[in-house]
Amino acid sequence: MSALLEAKDVQVSYRVSGRRIDAVRGVSLNVGRGDRVGLIGESGSGKSSLARALLGLERLAGGSVTFDGQPMHGAKPALRRRFQPVFQDVGAALNPRMRLREVLAEPFVIHDRKVDDAVLSALLAQVQLSAELLTRLPHELSVGQRQRVNLARALALEPELLLLDEPVSALDVSVQAQVLNLLNALTQQRALLVITHDLDVVAHLCSRVAVMFAGRIVESGSVVDVLERPLHPYTRLLVESRQKIVEGAEAAAASTGCSFHPRCAHAIDRCRSEDPRLTGETQRSACFVFEGR
Repeated sequence: MSALLEAKDVQVSYRVSGRRIDAVRGVSLNVGRGDRVGLIGESGSGKSSLARALLGLERLAGGSVTFDGQPMHGAKPALRRRFQPVFQDVGAALNPRMRLREVLAEPFVIHDRKVDDAVLSALLAQVQLSAELLTRLPHELSVGQRQRVNLARALALEPELLLLDEPVSALDVSVQAQVLNLLNALTQQRALLVITHDLDVVAHLCSRVAVMFAGRIVESGSVVDVLERPLHPYTRLLVESRQKIVEGAEAAAASTGCSFHPRCAHAIDRCRSEDPRLTGETQRSACFVFEGR
């Protein structure tokens, strides 16, 4: 499978009160054509910073990101339209002063494409919304409806890859399954990169998964292998407890050795002094204790 999106040794750093924070530390990741990849990790793991870097919206401290072989940073609109995000904050993603007709028409206008109400109505129909909503303002919609509008707008220019950032976290449990089923149906012919803290979302939408902790990928492989037979102690923690968010990730991450060792019941002396790298074939893990298993 050829790589559509490829990240190599991506690093993202920030300055906070004169102190350097390494949010993403040498992440390599690829999404092939038609691939469905999940990226999971707790709050503070660096997922959002990585997502922005992949979209070319965050300055890189190191490494590179390419889409179909072309750099994402400084990319022209013709390339960017092939890779579209659906962000987590459904309210902030929609201009509160624009009616849905303008919201959905905006991508066509930006890319100098013809659009009319018939096209916009068809977009809304794809996400199971009525054309009558075209005259509404965002605040007149439910959260679930706003998320569907965001999805419709992302699909407007028929992208080859969608980045879904926490696609159902803002929704009531009662409608999460409906939206996940809709996403599954609408994205069968597209590549997906799903960024979430919810293991069930990854299990529903993805075939491959990478687990992120403290700015690094600590395990990767097929969804079946990683979620049913996890190797890394952090992945085991998430899977065994079906834990969705663990608070205090940044505070618990060690500055030397394996970043997870302060929270790991299996840590040995080597874990406290050396930084493990991903090893393995189809299922890879960054762990000295369980490497090769």
